[in-house]
Formats: sequence, C-alpha cells, structure tokens
Amino acid sequence: MLKRLILFLLSFFLFWMLLFSAVKLLFLCYNREEYAWSTSDLFDVLLHGWSMDASTAGYLMVVPWLMALLMWLRPAKLWQRIAVGYAAIAAVLVGLIVMVDAFLYPFWKFKLSATIFTYMETLDGAANSVSTAFMLTRSAAIMAVIVAIFCGEIVVLCRFRLPNAAARAVCWKQKLAGMLAFLLLGGLDFLAIRGGISTAVQNVGTAYYSQTLFLNHAAVNPAFSLLSSFKRSERFGEQYQYFADLRPEDLQGQYVKLDESVPFDTLLSTPRPNILLVLMEGFGGQYIEELGGVKGVTPQFSRLVKEGVFFDNYYSNSFRTDRGTVSLLSGWISYPSVSLMRLPEKMVKLPGLARSLRDEGYRTTFLYGGDITFMSTSAYLVSSGFTELFGDKSFSIADARSSKWGVADGIAADRVFEMLSQRKPADAPWFFTFQTLSSHEPFEVPYARLPDVKQNAFAYTDSCVAALVDRLRATPLWDNLLIVLVPDHGFLTTSYDNPEFFHSPLLWLGGAIREPRRIHHLMNQSDVCATLLAQMGISTADFPYSRNVMHPDCPRFVYSTFAGGILYADSAGSVVYDITGDKIISASPSADSAHLFHAKRLLQQSYSFLEDL
Repeated sequence: MLKRLILFLLSFFLFWMLLFSAVKLLFLCYNREEYAWSTSDLFDVLLHGWSMDASTAGYLMVVPWLMALLMWLRPAKLWQRIAVGYAAIAAVLVGLIVMVDAFLYPFWKFKLSATIFTYMETLDGAANSVSTAFMLTRSAAIMAVIVAIFCGEIVVLCRFRLPNAAARAVCWKQKLAGMLAFLLLGGLDFLAIRGGISTAVQNVGTAYYSQTLFLNHAAVNPAFSLLSSFKRSERFGEQYQYFADLRPEDLQGQYVKLDESVPFDTLLSTPRPNILLVLMEGFGGQYIEELGGVKGVTPQFSRLVKEGVFFDNYYSNSFRTDRGTVSLLSGWISYPSVSLMRLPEKMVKLPGLARSLRDEGYRTTFLYGGDITFMSTSAYLVSSGFTELFGDKSFSIADARSSKWGVADGIAADRVFEMLSQRKPADAPWFFTFQTLSSHEPFEVPYARLPDVKQNAFAYTDSCVAALVDRLRATPLWDNLLIVLVPDHGFLTTSYDNPEFFHSPLLWLGGAIREPRRIHHLMNQSDVCATLLAQMGISTADFPYSRNVMHPDCPRFVYSTFAGGILYADSAGSVVYDITGDKIISASPSADSAHLFHAKRLLQQSYSFLEDL
C-alpha cells in the first residue's frame, strides 16, 4: 500500500509537469503571431520554465500529499472522495488560468496577474472588447481543457487507488517507515515550491532568460504568476527599494520645482480660453503619419497638425485607460503594479486639472459614451474636480447600443457639439472633456473606409473628431477656444518594450493658440497639467510630477510604466527595464548606466511617495 501511495504522488506530480509543458506549447502556438518562435525556442522555454512549473506543481501537490498520508494512517473511502473533489477544483482553476492567460496575452502583452481582477470586475468589461463568437469559442476551449485535465487526474487516481477501505493492517514499524517516507516526500515538495536550496526563492524572474520578452513570458507559469501577484505587499514604501543609501532629497529624481517667475515661451493668445479636451482611446503614434506611424489611417489628424501646436515628442505615462487618465488629468506619475483609480484613499488626495480650473471659475464637464462608473472612473472624476458627468445613461438606449462599448464616437461627438453650441461666449469659462471609445477592441464601427478593421476604427474616430473641430470652427466659440487632442495611451501593435508604444500625439488647436508650430521638447502625459496651467498663469504647485515643458529650465526626459516594466528616455537615449526579470530588455545604442539609474530611482521615488500620499 505504501508503494502505491508513493507512486500515486510521484505520478500526480509528473502529470502536472507534463501538463504545464503542454500549456507552454499551447501558449506559443496560440500566440504565434506575436513572435515567430522556433523548435529551439520551445526547448529553451521548457528548460527555463521547468523550476517554476515544479514550484507550481508543488503547491498543487500539498492536498494530495495530505490525502495520501491520511490514507496511510487511516484507510477510508472518504479520502478518495475528497481527492476526487479536489481534482475537480484543481482542474477548473488550472484550466481557467492557463487558457485565460493564453487568450488575453495578444490584448495585454503581459502574463496573468491580479491585475486581471481590476479590469474584469464586470462581465461587460471583458465582453465589450471581443466579439460574441470569440467569447463562445474560447469558452468552449476552456471547458474542453478543464475536462481534459480532470480526466487526466482521474486516470492517475484510479491507477493508484486503494483496494478498499479495510486495507490490511500494518505494524508500527511499517507505519513509522511510511511516516518517514511521507516526511521525505513532503520535504521534497517544499523544496520544489521554494525553488531549491539556494538563498533566492522561486520568483517570476527566474524564468527570464531571453532578450525577447515574449519568450520570457512563455517560460513563466501562469498559475505561479497569478499567485505571486497576490502576495505583493501593499506597503508601497517597501517596494522597489534599489538605493537604500539615497537621501530623501536625492529621491526627488528629476522632478524639480521650477521658478514660475522665469519667462517662458507662450503658446496662447488669451489667458482664459474655454477648453475642450478630447481624450482619444488608444490613439498613440502607431497610426499618426507625423510620428512615423502607418500612412493614410488618420488623414484628418494630419490636416489638423498643420493648423495647431503639435508636440511631437510626447509620451504617454502608462498602458491602460484608467492609469493614463489619472496621469493626464491629475498630472501624476504612473505605476507598473497600481491603478490609483482603484485606491479610494489615495485617489481623493490627488491634484486635478479640473479642480484647479474650477477654482478659477471654470465650469467642468466630462462626457463619455460608455459606462462612466466602470473602473471607479466617475468617483475619480468627481474627486478631481468635475462637477458634471455624462455617460451612456445620458443617451437613448439605441445610441447607447450603437457600439460594443457604448455610444459610437460620431453620435457622442454630435452630443458634444450640441451641448457646447448652447454656451455663449459671455458665459463663465468652461473646461469640457470628451472621451472617445470607438478605437477599441472589437473595432466595430459604422464606417468602412479601410479594409483592416483596426485601422478602420481609428480612421472612424479620426473623422469624428475632425468633424467636431470643423463644426466648432464655424461657431462664435472658436475665437476663445483651445482644443486639446490627446490619447489615453498608445495602441498595442508592438510589445511594451518598444518605446514607440508610448510615443503619442498631443495637439493644441483653436482660436486661442497664438500660431501653428511644432514643439520638440520631450514630455510626458503627466506634464499636460502644468504646461497648460502655466500658460494660463495658474499655479502648478499642487502638481509635483507635472512639469511646464515650455519653461527653459524644465528637465527633458520621459518616464513610462507598464505591467512589470518601466521606460526612461532623454535626449541621449532610452532604456526599457524589466523589473520582474531584473534586466534591461531594450536600450538604444547611446544609452548608458545613467539611464537605468534614473529609471530605478524614479520607480523607487514613486512608490515611496505613494506610501505617504
């Protein structure tokens, strides 16, 4: 009986190891378009992910080990029933994790982590990005994998089941020998979980071996990645402490307080314009010809560039809407592992562009054609100073269903024009933010200019925004109007380790600008607040991470983050650092050690500052 139980445990462990190897192959095949991997890449992925797979299998073996021990001490059919129940639970959890990880990777480009629960608290948040057919086929695939895993577990259980509940008695010597055998197996399982006997314990970074981020991600066990993300400390001040010997003043990094009395270049012809900020979904530089993007997708934007102030070295701070929105409207730095919209106790302490303008007598309005409560957006908007909020509930049911995410951009833009046209030049100044949504998966839009559905969706938003600008140009509002066109983040046609993902357009238009021009200063999304407020003569003291880029003493660098990594770039070069794998994953030829130092210092500072916020 002891031999059968030991063989059961060894076979169960081997089953999980083989399964995780098969999962890696599935991940590579499903995401083949992300990287043209070879057979040697497959072997490298399996080899470098082996210890993490063993650690995950070790976690899964804890309950079977306990069941086998109880069977040895007191044979009973109850333990077998419990083992079958556990097998069912394990099959569901593992099947869900490995398949969702593979299916989400083309959209997010990072491994499964607790972040998923931030973005999928409602089914709408997941379903709106994909078609019904996608959901049905992937759901069927998940169910098939779960059933296959469960059947495999049952085969192992049946192969090594106890003969019956009344197994023959054993003497105390045999029981003692069995206990020692189980203790040995338990110790080996602990070592597998820990990752061996070395000082360093198992962590996600142990699977990182390649300069190609996709191959590193393929080697990472998705279940381990998810578990480890849950264990991350919420004591932000203890995270990413690279430089223990730095003084507090050193941790200020390159965000220095600028002397606001020093003259700087002015872009506006009036200090108190009405402001329309158009927050364009995913409208990074990938489809902007002037930034090296694909030609012919956004011709209207290219036309408007000639009429306005175009910032051509502007970089988004983050990779998702909720994070980019905070960076833009609060002038705040971004974080690789934290969404401030999800931290109410921190969110309410952030500065707000709308609040600063409201304090100057501005009427503040925000309109979004989708669910404005999603991801606590409405709570953040109110706390940051917006007094009027309009979401999909402000439209008819038919309009709210005109696209997967809500109101199609053309219909929403018409509502914006309708609302603004009712305002008179003599009214109190206003700050109106319009957030678009059509240039988002699944890219279903009432428009058909380009054959590629993604490009066509961006072309649709381009036409809608340009039409809104042209209609406003014909109204009395134009002379005192500043229009700011800016994305929430880039569009993921490449991986996050490419700085061009963050390279985005920022365009100021309207009768309130002094003259059309191009600005080449390096700047972040978080710099929009201070740059705009400084142009209006409003204090920027409440914005520690926002810089007036038109100031002659403004430091010229950008800092951006994504899940598991950070970007730092200045005029001398750029570096992308993987904080999970603790390695540089891309760098320009001119980058040096100073770039990595600044990147790590800003990361440390941001979390230390967040702890005290």
